[in-house]
Amino acid sequence: MSDESFRSAFSDQTDWCGTMAAHQHLLDTKPDYADNRRLIEEAASVYESGERRMAREEVIDIPVVVHVVHHTDEQNISDAQIRSQIDVLTRDFGKKNLDISKVSTAWQGLAEDARIRFHLATTDPIGRTTTGITRTRTSRTSFAPPDPEATDPEKRKGNQVKFTQSGGQDAWPANTYLNLWVCQLERSLLGYAQFPGGPAATDGVVITYKAFGTNGTATAPFHGGRTATHEVGHWLNLRHIWGDKRGCAGDDFVADTPNQEGPNFGSPSFPHVTCNNGPNGDMFQNYMDYTDDAAMFMFTKGQVARMHSTFENARMTFAARETVLA
Repeated sequence: MSDESFRSAFSDQTDWCGTMAAHQHLLDTKPDYADNRRLIEEAASVYESGERRMAREEVIDIPVVVHVVHHTDEQNISDAQIRSQIDVLTRDFGKKNLDISKVSTAWQGLAEDARIRFHLATTDPIGRTTTGITRTRTSRTSFAPPDPEATDPEKRKGNQVKFTQSGGQDAWPANTYLNLWVCQLERSLLGYAQFPGGPAATDGVVITYKAFGTNGTATAPFHGGRTATHEVGHWLNLRHIWGDKRGCAGDDFVADTPNQEGPNFGSPSFPHVTCNNGPNGDMFQNYMDYTDDAAMFMFTKGQVARMHSTFENARMTFAARETVLA
């Protein structure tokens, strides 16, 4: 499915993840983004198919800066809650999550260590010691991703949380840090990310403060830190597992994830068969579905290859030795 065809799918998705809306906005407004995406997808296809293998096998360690943008004291989440989220990311991407044993037997052979780890940055962009956390009080009551269908120019542009001048916090250099913004998001939105290949000023992941980490304000059923795991997957070029078009026509560009009719919610029972994908059915235990945090446990080998392909192009600076020290 081409990038341009995603526009028609937006209104058909539950408003939990705004990544595809942000993607469409960039296609509409940044001519070079489509060219960048084409090159990134060509490389991803070669690696995911096995035609080319990664030159490296080492673990990639990614420095993270968490920008807490808060209107109320409750939204100003604690350092402990932030650290819990970084711990979840490292476990999930390292196949060290405590619930990995819950992966159904049918998929255990496909579950893979992504060889990606995360740590809060210890040095800021000008070399000063940092906790890897910024805190910004805002007069805005909520934020939203870009909305390509909005008539209001501000809502169509979105991303206000990523800019100091619009009540948010400017990104740290996107070629050195993974920027995570935590704030109050509009409606039922849990988070959104920017795919590789977009502008540095908006590059990163945004998560609602009620679905970040595993303690504090994190609220069931999204209190396991898996919203960030899902969105960082997008940041590393993973698509939703159903391919963002319902009715069996979607494609996430990964061969070892079964085709499925649409997103799964809650905690499905195995197997959940759609699109003639029996006997095992939908891979609803995958981090790139929409199930509850307690029901998702894995990335596949194909997804890992796709993520690592980004370290050959758009995310290549994170594979450089010096970025591990940030």
